[in-house]
Amino acid sequence: MASSFIGRDMAVDLGTANTLVYVRGKGVVLDEPSVVAMNTNTGEVLAVGHEAKRMIGRTPDSITAIRPLKDGVIADFEATEQMLRYFIQQVHRRRYFAKPRMVICVPSGITAVEQRAVKEAGYQAGARKVYIVEEPMAAAIGAGLPVHEATGNMIVDVGGGTTEVAVISLGGIVTSISVRTAGDDLDQAIIAWMKKEYSLMLGERTAEEVKLTIGSAFPLPSEPEAEIRGRDMVSGLPRTVVVSSSEVRQALEEPLHNIIDAVRTTLDQTPPELAGDIMDRGIVLTGGGGLLRGLDERLRHETGMPVHVAEHPLSSVAFGAGKCVEEFEALQQVLVSERRRF
Repeated sequence: MASSFIGRDMAVDLGTANTLVYVRGKGVVLDEPSVVAMNTNTGEVLAVGHEAKRMIGRTPDSITAIRPLKDGVIADFEATEQMLRYFIQQVHRRRYFAKPRMVICVPSGITAVEQRAVKEAGYQAGARKVYIVEEPMAAAIGAGLPVHEATGNMIVDVGGGTTEVAVISLGGIVTSISVRTAGDDLDQAIIAWMKKEYSLMLGERTAEEVKLTIGSAFPLPSEPEAEIRGRDMVSGLPRTVVVSSSEVRQALEEPLHNIIDAVRTTLDQTPPELAGDIMDRGIVLTGGGGLLRGLDERLRHETGMPVHVAEHPLSSVAFGAGKCVEEFEALQQVLVSERRRF
């Protein structure tokens, strides 16, 4: 019987943009957008994940597609719980005996109340015990940094809702900053800029596609152009404009500046010994935002430190949390411990 119990413990990277589930012994088994589509009249969940994401900005009155997490924390508790439950059921087909231990990742700047909400959502979704791990810690473990050694490791995790910057040494976070400027704000900046420059209204998904295709943080050797479709704010009709990546870079300037500022401030607060280590080892960039073209160059340019992009930036937090599940006893110290009280 023991063997069938092995695969139950799981780690969840509950992200603003995507949720990843890692199951012990199996690796990352699920990676879907954190979106829930509900029927507003009955409150019934119609779709979760990829299917629900396709509905964003395209729903009739009776359906809403919501992203239950905002800025890395739970904005809509019930929807989050429904989403978690759905994902757990996806992983554990045999419902009746699946009461897993669960490790959930949270941003490092999270308040006690927000942390409590995450744990509660885990319990409501059917976990036997919920442990919390801070995202930068999980990202560092997942990116393969030697977090338990007495050297400074710096991780910059640019997610959908928050950017986590942390210096880690001896299995703990020495200094960290969590700013609520990340991928979503880059999208919003593109929307605002297109409105101002071309008086063109874009949807969230279009803005995200623009960011992915021609977005950049540092001048590129060739500046590609793209056709962008939206609604003309003057005539009210659909219209297409051609925009170059240097223009999009202008649009992204302000949120990027906030992210770089967070890195600078963290370096400023780092003890000198560790700062010396970071000079040698460099900064590791992870999270979906780490895929923004030229962000590593830009950070190198602004801080003078070597910058490396993690191997799988999108899933390093999930890998790290998964490692906590695999080597539960060894990595117990990195988890935020708290007994469940009633």
